[in-house]
Amino acid sequence: MSPPFCPNPLVLQQLYTGPLGAYIDPFAQQLWTQGYASWTAKYTMRLLADLSRWLQRQTLAVTDLNEQRLDDFLHDRYRCYRVHRDDHPTLHRWLAHLRDQGVIPVRVVQPHTEPHDRIVCDFEHYLLHQRALAPSTVQHYLDTVRRFLCARFSTQPLRLEALGPQDITTFMVQQSHRYSPARTQLLATALRSFFRFLLQAGAITTDLANAVPTVPNWRLSGLPKFMKAEDVDYLLHSCERSTPKGQRDYAILLLLARLGLRAGEVVALTLDDLNWEAGELVVRGKGARHARLPLPHEVGEALALYLRHSRPPSATRQVFVRLRAPRRGFRDGRAITTIVHRAIMRAGLNPTLKGAHLLRHSLATQLLQSGASLTEIGELLRHQDIETTRIYAKVDQETLRALALPWPGGDA
Repeated sequence: MSPPFCPNPLVLQQLYTGPLGAYIDPFAQQLWTQGYASWTAKYTMRLLADLSRWLQRQTLAVTDLNEQRLDDFLHDRYRCYRVHRDDHPTLHRWLAHLRDQGVIPVRVVQPHTEPHDRIVCDFEHYLLHQRALAPSTVQHYLDTVRRFLCARFSTQPLRLEALGPQDITTFMVQQSHRYSPARTQLLATALRSFFRFLLQAGAITTDLANAVPTVPNWRLSGLPKFMKAEDVDYLLHSCERSTPKGQRDYAILLLLARLGLRAGEVVALTLDDLNWEAGELVVRGKGARHARLPLPHEVGEALALYLRHSRPPSATRQVFVRLRAPRRGFRDGRAITTIVHRAIMRAGLNPTLKGAHLLRHSLATQLLQSGASLTEIGELLRHQDIETTRIYAKVDQETLRALALPWPGGDA
């Protein structure tokens, strides 16, 4: 069976008669189903044909392939051909395919040799299995702990019992010069969790969590950033809904603006979460919590249009899929933030905040100005604590003005 595209017949002959011949068709089909352009697939086949000839000249079999052999092949290839930016990623996709098929062994990753790797690994197990934290949160905690241990011990032996409050204060002061107060607060949270783990594991005898300084960053000290309702509508109408990209981005923006979803919740949305008969969708929120929200007609119509006409074929169950190959779901919320940012710039708007959370804040502000209570807003946004919702009361300036006391000595 030939691949689902038609490269040069000579290339096909070289492929099928060489050491890679038995494994070409499944790989070619994979490229096709993942949405790679025809010219990309054809170039891939030519590159693999050259690899096949090189293996024959070296009297090597496909089972001899590994990263080093690929580097040797490209070193020889670039004596005659120009470097192509797709060569390395294409060949590594080929290796991954062979490993998935069991043709070559899985790559053995050398264990880390840093002195703190063992304790960080144990801390990761604790976070995942005892604390049940989200993988993204775990990664943030681990990055913080590695940075702290490297700053304190560098390549010296790891002596956790030697840690003291001054080490923690020095590290936190250094980090506070690099990051915002909110970011520094997250670092402090990660360190407190680490020191509680060390105490529980018996690695230290003093509860150093209490030595982590408090970062002043009062939650209600500022006003929430938001756009006016007319600006939100203008942003939505600026999407070019005659294109697949425009239809996808419009559906994403509606989920953010009408239901207040977080960026990560949009990424996590699957086809199974859409209940068309009941007119609702399941939102996979923070802390593995699930919530059911009504699906407004406007949002449902945009989703249906995208799913019917613009969503590329893909094996993933995620609703939103990359338009470029490989066609898979978005990895994390950063892709959603980028979509929002580009839409804002395209619309010519210039709000202070340009991320996905801007639309969540704008929805809450609009609801409050329309007469919704803080409790109702908190339920829609799925806040676990009413205090989180209370910040929006500060944008209700008319109500606050009525509560303000007269200024002493002011006009009667």
